[in-house]
Amino acid sequence: MMASCIYPGTFDPITNGHLDVIIRASKMFEEVVVAIAKSESKKPMFSLEHREKMVKIATKDLKNVKITTFDNLLVDLAKNLQINIIIRGLRAVSDFEYELQLGYANHMLWEDFETIYLMPNLKNSFISSSIVRSICAHNGDVSKLVPKEIIPLLKERDCI
Repeated sequence: MMASCIYPGTFDPITNGHLDVIIRASKMFEEVVVAIAKSESKKPMFSLEHREKMVKIATKDLKNVKITTFDNLLVDLAKNLQINIIIRGLRAVSDFEYELQLGYANHMLWEDFETIYLMPNLKNSFISSSIVRSICAHNGDVSKLVPKEIIPLLKERDCI
């Protein structure tokens, strides 16, 4: 088992696809740090605090998963935590091109920085936070797309 990794994202909101990647990473690494980006430029639907609460609730049974938030470069967070491996989920070929560019940029900023790509389970491969937000915006049912534990938090925000 490898030491530690960071799984970064906006998690707006956390989905079953995210949770699938977190669970699988938790079996490969002694510690998984889920790093929630502030991402103001993306104009998140949920506040950073609300997203952090959702991720904590969804991962509460995973003893080797820790949660943090950040509003700086991922590489700077990784250096501060002394973790040089990040996990990224890939749903489709279209994700790969974007993720490859990010991986190269991060490696340029820190030569020891490594990216490991995990594909979600096939049943979760179409799920994205943006799809969940779109369904929420139209008062649709997202209960099959997100961890069941966060449904009450989504209802608080009139999402479900």
